[in-house]
Amino acid sequence: MTDEKKPGGPDLTLGVSLSDFTEGKLLGHVGEEEVLLVQLGAEVLAIDAHCSHYHGPLAEGLVVNDTVRCPWHHACFSLRTGEAVRPPALNALSVWEVEFEQGRIVVRRKRGVSAAGTRRTTPSPDRIVIVGGGAAGFAAAEMLRREGFAGAITMLSDDGAAPVDRPNLSKDYLAGTAPEDWVPLRPDDFYRDSGIDLRLNTAVASIDAKGRSVALVNGGNVSFDRLLLATGAEPVKLQILGSDQPHIQTLRSLADSRAIIAAAAGAKRALVIGASFIGLEVAASLRTRELEVHVVAPEERPMERILGAAMGDFVRALHEQHGVIFHLKDTVAQLDGKRAILKSGEVIEADLVVVGIGVRPRVALAEQAGLATDHGVTVDAYLETSTPGVFAAGDIARWPDPHSGSNIRVEHWVVAERQGQTAARNMLGQHERYQAVPFFWSQHYDVPINYLGHAEAWDEIKIDGSIEARDCLLEYRHGGRVLAVASIYRDLANLEVELAMERGGS
Repeated sequence: MTDEKKPGGPDLTLGVSLSDFTEGKLLGHVGEEEVLLVQLGAEVLAIDAHCSHYHGPLAEGLVVNDTVRCPWHHACFSLRTGEAVRPPALNALSVWEVEFEQGRIVVRRKRGVSAAGTRRTTPSPDRIVIVGGGAAGFAAAEMLRREGFAGAITMLSDDGAAPVDRPNLSKDYLAGTAPEDWVPLRPDDFYRDSGIDLRLNTAVASIDAKGRSVALVNGGNVSFDRLLLATGAEPVKLQILGSDQPHIQTLRSLADSRAIIAAAAGAKRALVIGASFIGLEVAASLRTRELEVHVVAPEERPMERILGAAMGDFVRALHEQHGVIFHLKDTVAQLDGKRAILKSGEVIEADLVVVGIGVRPRVALAEQAGLATDHGVTVDAYLETSTPGVFAAGDIARWPDPHSGSNIRVEHWVVAERQGQTAARNMLGQHERYQAVPFFWSQHYDVPINYLGHAEAWDEIKIDGSIEARDCLLEYRHGGRVLAVASIYRDLANLEVELAMERGGS
């Protein structure tokens, strides 16, 4: 082990005292494994020190009751069992035995990972069908088994790949800094071992909500007692002359990301149409692959509608520092071979074009089934649609958000996972309100931007710290009330705002 990788803190096998703790926490190690100690009243609990999602440092996170929240992407773990109680983490952590010897706290061995699937619920359905193989669908299936559901689970996905870590497709995997074996959410044998009938390349033709049956495009039928619609969203297609050429890509699936990587291998210049989060993450990834990258977008500054002018200017400057060339307040009028002709008359020659102009919810099945829709599938606080026994989660769900006080639909990975888990418990009769505060993160080179809450409009942006110094927290306020925050390297503060919103304090 190199010096850089030596575990931090004291050797817990030699013992520590409570006076060594800082604000109730202490990072130490047992052998080469880092362990986090947390004081809860008269108790001291010990857990693996790093999040099972992207290895975030839990010692820098937030302790809430008997849980700890990761500072990076807001995963949450039980300090008593190690269970991942909130996505984006799905894997449990080990907890460690804590002993008291001669007034000192000693840790030597793991207590082990708590077993999944041990809980039994009240009388539950026999057959659950999940339509969709994305974040919400996977999280629901995994949680059903974790809750002890022993009935049939059928996942119908029109994708060719098992559920993947989609945020990675535009970030590290696309940049070439993460191997493909990081991308699947679970290995293939997970579905077999868990008794989950995952059917890939399987499109659904229609849903008979009253007859409790799903008709497949291939001619088969699948019956259900409970149904979860998690069909997600699809990229908006470019509607201009020449937009159907093979070098023009969108990014949604693993196959899409692979196609962009393959095209980038023989390309020198790339054009990204759209300055969305996905578009700019793609731009950053392609710059990492040393392509010349141009971004065309109609707005005055990137992401101003979501993050405001100051953060938009920062994001633009950050990308320009890395060599991205912007063509803002402009659009692509025509694609003639590899020539992109802009509305302004400018011409950009590009070997690869990636379109990132937004997505739209895939609601055709819901509409066909007679479910209530409103720019998404309308659900109640329990994620149940207008038809009893049929639930919706993820990018298609429009739910009553208690924090903003309105019905909202958001396209965030973490939201989809959390909704999938809540829907799973509610399909088992647990009657749990979905009340999580929306959260997402975006990565631009070495700069992470965390966004919490939901603000479609604001009348004030309060900036604490310095955006240019990459040390800031922005509050998006309306009528004096904080609706959302964005932060750069203010991870603990972001977690504290999340907790305040949950408790109704913002």
